[in-house]
Amino acid sequence: MRLSTFLALFRPALPLILGLSLGCSLSLLIVSWTQGDTDDPCGDELAKGGLFLGRRDAQRGGRDGAGEEDFQPRIVPYHKDPNKPHKKVLRTRYIHTELGIRERLLAGVLTSRATLSTLAVAVNRTVAHHFHRTFFFTGLRSPKVPHGMTVIAHGDDRPVWLMYETVRHLHQHYGSEYDWFLLAQDDTYMQAGRLSELVGHLSAGQDLYMGRAEEFIGGEEKARYCHGGYGYLLSRSLLARLQPHLDTCRNDILSVRPDEWLGRCIIDYLGLSCVEVHQGMTYRYFELGKNADPEREDSVAFKNAFTVHPVSDPNLMYRLHKRFSQIELQWTYQQIQDIQLQISNLSHLTPEGKAGVTWPIGINSPFKPKTRFEVINWDYFTEEHIYSCTDGSPKCEMRGADRADVSAILEVAVERLNERYQPQLRFRKRRLLNGYRRFDPTRGMEYILDLALEAFTQKGHSQVIAKRVNLLRPLSAVEIIPMPYVTEATRVQVILPVTAQDQDYVGNFLDMYVTNTLDTHDNVLLTFLFIYDPFDAQRVSQTDVFAGVKSMIGEVEKRYGDVKIPWISVKTEVPSQVKLMDIISKKHPVDTLFFLSSVWTEVNADFLNRCRMNAISNWQVFFPVHFQEFNPAVIYRDQQPSASSTFASESLRDGHFDRHVFDEACFYNADYMSARTKMAADILENEELMESMDVYDIFVRYSGLHVFRAVEPALIQKYVRRACNPRFSEDIYHRCVLSNLESLGSRSHLAMALFEQDQANST
Repeated sequence: MRLSTFLALFRPALPLILGLSLGCSLSLLIVSWTQGDTDDPCGDELAKGGLFLGRRDAQRGGRDGAGEEDFQPRIVPYHKDPNKPHKKVLRTRYIHTELGIRERLLAGVLTSRATLSTLAVAVNRTVAHHFHRTFFFTGLRSPKVPHGMTVIAHGDDRPVWLMYETVRHLHQHYGSEYDWFLLAQDDTYMQAGRLSELVGHLSAGQDLYMGRAEEFIGGEEKARYCHGGYGYLLSRSLLARLQPHLDTCRNDILSVRPDEWLGRCIIDYLGLSCVEVHQGMTYRYFELGKNADPEREDSVAFKNAFTVHPVSDPNLMYRLHKRFSQIELQWTYQQIQDIQLQISNLSHLTPEGKAGVTWPIGINSPFKPKTRFEVINWDYFTEEHIYSCTDGSPKCEMRGADRADVSAILEVAVERLNERYQPQLRFRKRRLLNGYRRFDPTRGMEYILDLALEAFTQKGHSQVIAKRVNLLRPLSAVEIIPMPYVTEATRVQVILPVTAQDQDYVGNFLDMYVTNTLDTHDNVLLTFLFIYDPFDAQRVSQTDVFAGVKSMIGEVEKRYGDVKIPWISVKTEVPSQVKLMDIISKKHPVDTLFFLSSVWTEVNADFLNRCRMNAISNWQVFFPVHFQEFNPAVIYRDQQPSASSTFASESLRDGHFDRHVFDEACFYNADYMSARTKMAADILENEELMESMDVYDIFVRYSGLHVFRAVEPALIQKYVRRACNPRFSEDIYHRCVLSNLESLGSRSHLAMALFEQDQANST
């Protein structure tokens, strides 16, 4: 009897979920899904170590009664004074600025010149990127600042002076942008996620000084200061109240320890003592013993700690980070198991019942197409070949990321099977019989594998079996990548290179340009770049090969009196894109947005707006993939195209997106000049480099920017056979030839043409 079984595979580098049919039930995340008597998951010590305290702990640990206060909203009525003149309201760019919404937590790390390149770097590499922003404060700056760190040097190595300048700097520059400020030493390991969760449950409107409470030297008074080694939190309101007293504290309070000096200043002038518990929340810390091994630390206090101190060397910092990452991963897996168990146990209460539970539990159900055009195809593969190639070939070699992907899922599938069935059975992969995969945008990458497995029993007997397994690599949390602010009002400078062979197509380009930009008053300028070969350049005084084009430009300027279309004449045997852009770049400001076009391009408003939005200065360049129409002689042969095919929606069916052409590009002049400067050293070693590269290659190799390459349905080109210049590099020439060949027609059109030709020859 075959039973449907499941196995969820959760690994940091390979999150896969696998289902298979092996005659018995596999578990999800190594725990059973069946209903029954189970241990209370809330009884786990790790679960107990969460942020929230119980009632007894809160009463025992609470020292500040302000946490029990109820806050009532205060309504401020709006009354418009009719005697005052109306003023235009200036709105802010972002809504969070207008509403006064601030970021929650800023981290400041106190370091020194001696430890900046060691412990401070370890802090930066382990947890700094998990905070919204992290600053490293030091007295004297090192000669070489580590890469990727924001270091602020105050110019004085005295510890108390460093603390004074740090607090003053935070209030002056970031006091209005953050609700909480975390200060710690560079020998402190911090759990950024837990600290962020802590401040997320605290009221930002109260004065709070929170950390590990320490007695002052002598221990006579009840007030406490927060130990700097374990870090401490300062609220924004406390920082604002403390600011006027900082100078007085610097002059009047004598102390060797900066954390003790700050605590004394807060106690004397604000009357606040350091607390470890506030509003039912506990600041948890752990004191690391000498020669301690993080891998062997298994106490509840260690697992639940927000900060660990002291960390003596960078290697120990990395080991602590590894250990805490494992703890967080185990805790996350446990949460997933508990939630999946709850879903499974409650599923019988839903209208669909148990049958309505999707596999895997908690993952979206597979996409259900409404029409045949929405069906997601499965791609067939083996361990050596894949039968769905990007170039349209029926079969190609499995390589690169595809080979690594298939090898990984095969390895993990066999590994999880062995974990589940040992010691009764042990499996070894013989080979992959069949493989299928597809990408479901609602859930992730799905796999179906037919495996030939050799099964071994405890007595040494073996047998080869064939089984089918299902795997899913689920989509993780979608992350929104922040992008710089751009606008559609930017002026676009269109650059049109024209050779003597291309001038017949200029008329159509000008007609489309006039209709779509000049008549609509779009913010676009056009510059022609006439490319003369040496022979035509010598005869330009007698016969100008571009006289007709210049005449058309003059007619446009006469029709639109305020429009000027300049041109630049260039003499060269090899019209390299890089050489031409070098000339254009020097004649325009650095903030110019270029659109490098071709004579076959039909410029329109939709594409120009996408050019403005996708080309971002000092961030991203845009290389659109235009839609190339097929050769009408092959597509229609002796028939005339129907009237409906003149529409854009129909014309897109009679062509393809030409991924071999990189002629069109949108980028800023400053970005091109920066990349070109980095390329100068390589040109000195190889003078032919400029002719072997195009603008796309320069941005990929030398800019360091995002190179955005995407299909552009608004950029349509009529069919034309391009003249491929053999003087260019082999790669550029090869791409040109492929573009001409693939633009003849689709496979079906070419097959029909060959069939008709064979029919004609046979008769």
